[in-house]
Amino acid sequence: MVKDTKFYDILEVSPAATDADLKKAYRKLALQYHPDKNPGAGDKFKEISHAYEVLSDSQKRETYDRFGEEGLNGDSGMGGLNPEDIFAQFFGGGSSFFGGGGGGDRASRNTGPRRGKDVHHVVKVSLEEFYTGKTTKLALRKNILCEKCDGKGGKEGAVRTCHTCKGRGRVTIVRQSGIMIQQMETMCQECHGEGEIINQKDKCKFCNGKKVTEEKKVLEVFIEKGMKHGQEIRFQGEGDQGPKIIPGDVIILLEEKEHPRFQRKGSDLYYKAEIDLVTALAGGPLYLQHLDHRMLHVQILPGEVISPGMVKQVTGEGMPQHKRPYDKGQLFIEFTVAFPRPNWTTPDQIALLEPILPKRERGLLPTLLGSAGLHVDDVILTDVDPHQKAQRERQARMQEEQEDSGGHYHGAGPGVQCAQQ
Repeated sequence: MVKDTKFYDILEVSPAATDADLKKAYRKLALQYHPDKNPGAGDKFKEISHAYEVLSDSQKRETYDRFGEEGLNGDSGMGGLNPEDIFAQFFGGGSSFFGGGGGGDRASRNTGPRRGKDVHHVVKVSLEEFYTGKTTKLALRKNILCEKCDGKGGKEGAVRTCHTCKGRGRVTIVRQSGIMIQQMETMCQECHGEGEIINQKDKCKFCNGKKVTEEKKVLEVFIEKGMKHGQEIRFQGEGDQGPKIIPGDVIILLEEKEHPRFQRKGSDLYYKAEIDLVTALAGGPLYLQHLDHRMLHVQILPGEVISPGMVKQVTGEGMPQHKRPYDKGQLFIEFTVAFPRPNWTTPDQIALLEPILPKRERGLLPTLLGSAGLHVDDVILTDVDPHQKAQRERQARMQEEQEDSGGHYHGAGPGVQCAQQ
């Protein structure tokens, strides 16, 4: 029976946790609460380090399990190993989380852990999903420190610092050409830039000395209501792990899919609705399906008269605001009017419209007809032949290009050339 579970609670493990469980828990929490990454978590980082120091030592753990924190004879405080020393055992030397700053000389800072690259993934999101929110899963493969050798690449003592480059992975060579002497850095050929050497027979059989293995990771991406195109969702520390590397982040970039009916502009939505001529003039119902699959009933009032291109507004039916989903923008509806086809009815029925519709506006025609000497020609309105129209436009463009270049346009036919005598 374990008397005190405080240290187990700090590491978020059970009293039955194995050494591998303790290492995994410490690695995760130390990355999260290291002062270089989380400046306000210095005390928490010390607690985590001390809890791991006690539980990872078999004698101290047995004493703690039997007698609790009081039985550690003064070791229950924040003494013992320096928290940064424990951290360095997992992630390499140096005390700075990102490989800079911290105490010590320049050499110790340069050998500290460096931050790995962030990994970017694009997730395409429909407008409906931005409106209602959605949780989606993203599967990715990442490198993690080998659990068999704790990221060392081999058994204890098998890895040694390269004597040629002194662990830097690079060496300085001097070249002389005549009286010129040139210094340059190049990759160390002894360790192939690794800074360490492991004999083949001593390499970890699980990772073959690479110190990392590949793991499949599934991330749950929660797309909140009101998020938008270009917004990022960040998963801290979910990038590739490696020796002397602080894992970078996995960054999800949201990309909005084009929608066939709605267009989003900020927190507002735009919708194009087509109505018939009778509804435009006499009113009537308009039904449209919203992004959350609700049907909106819009009533056009009799005599309101909707003209082509007119825009109306429905208040509070736009996009929800991010973090304030009940605060929505506006829904703007742009109307197009479907007119009847040619010869849709008889002249007698058309005549019945005369007393109903507004009177014809004949403009200045009666006055002009009364003017002396005015001549009027009757002309016929016909349909446009699209092929002839396109041909005439091409000819007009060619003529303009010829005139702009100082040449002369000779029409669409072949030109006439004079024979030289």
